Amino acid sequence: MSVPTTTRRRVLKALGVGGAASLAGCMTAPTANEVPSEPTEPSMNDTQSVDVDRIAADPTDVPDPIDRSSPRTIDVEFETTEVVAEVEPGVTYTYMTFDNQVPGPMLRVRKGDTVNFTVTNREENSMPHNIDLHAVRGPGGGAEASMVAPGETATFRFKATYPGAFVYHCAVPNLDYHISSGMFGLILVEPEEGLPSVDHEFYFGQNELYTTGEAGEEGHHDFDMEAMAAEEPTYVLMNGEKGAITGDGYGPETVSVGDTARVFFASGGPNLTSSFHPIGSVWEEVWPQGGIGSRPHENVQTTPVMPGSCTIATMRFEVPGPVKLVDHALSRVARKGFMGVIEAEGEANPEIFDPDPEPQSASA
Repeated sequence: MSVPTTTRRRVLKALGVGGAASLAGCMTAPTANEVPSEPTEPSMNDTQSVDVDRIAADPTDVPDPIDRSSPRTIDVEFETTEVVAEVEPGVTYTYMTFDNQVPGPMLRVRKGDTVNFTVTNREENSMPHNIDLHAVRGPGGGAEASMVAPGETATFRFKATYPGAFVYHCAVPNLDYHISSGMFGLILVEPEEGLPSVDHEFYFGQNELYTTGEAGEEGHHDFDMEAMAAEEPTYVLMNGEKGAITGDGYGPETVSVGDTARVFFASGGPNLTSSFHPIGSVWEEVWPQGGIGSRPHENVQTTPVMPGSCTIATMRFEVPGPVKLVDHALSRVARKGFMGVIEAEGEANPEIFDPDPEPQSASA
């Protein structure tokens, strides 16, 4: 059921979320005490049973490239959820998501497309939610039009007027809490001429999780507002779980030697800038901040991705072995859980890399 804006305002006021600030986008984040359903006293409890077995988005779940030459009208439906899942074995947390995954589903449209966007807030949820898409020209990126209380649905329409890769995220009061808990993703607006073909496309997202326990401490972790205010995360995660896209999780992703890949990377934040780096390779092309309209940077070792921004980067796999995707603020890898792996399979190429070369005699 679609709910008129005036009705939604009355419902949200009853929930303790009122006034113009509750219907804004990125620029307003009222103080923590404005939403009564947030955690108030940090605590640790026994590990809880999970609602979903996997919260990490599948990096290969990328919409197909657009092969049409004219715009269309597209219908998109998202459901907001609050679900318990594992951050790592023995550690549970109550995530907030779009469609039960972190990051939320990748969207792919063409410049000129019209999008009918519907957001449903699951009835058993405890908080209001909405969506702010950085690809939208309009108040709050759609945040005001999509604000819904538990059990309610709202629809708005927008036209994709500029190409690029853009973050979307929940933008209610305490938006930093909601984004940290998983409510972010990426929308790609392809240029009219499309993108060059590659062999593979992958989709990754980074966020910080601020919890009441230490990393690896077994039990159910509640959210820690003070740690977030201090920007001291317990975890820094790729696709919402520690090591999700590695051999210890659901990975690694695999390619063949000689393949090319395009990586779409979204940083939800809410606070830290990522230093996105492929160990064992280089970004052959990078479009900073997802800016498709600009010329790509070439042969980039590490590219900064600010919170609330994206990057598009390509790479080529010349030799077999793992390429590790990391945040080169390396304590986030060694201590806080951020890493993904793409494994190249195929024949060795000792001309490019030889791990065990034969000794060479000194030239006369």
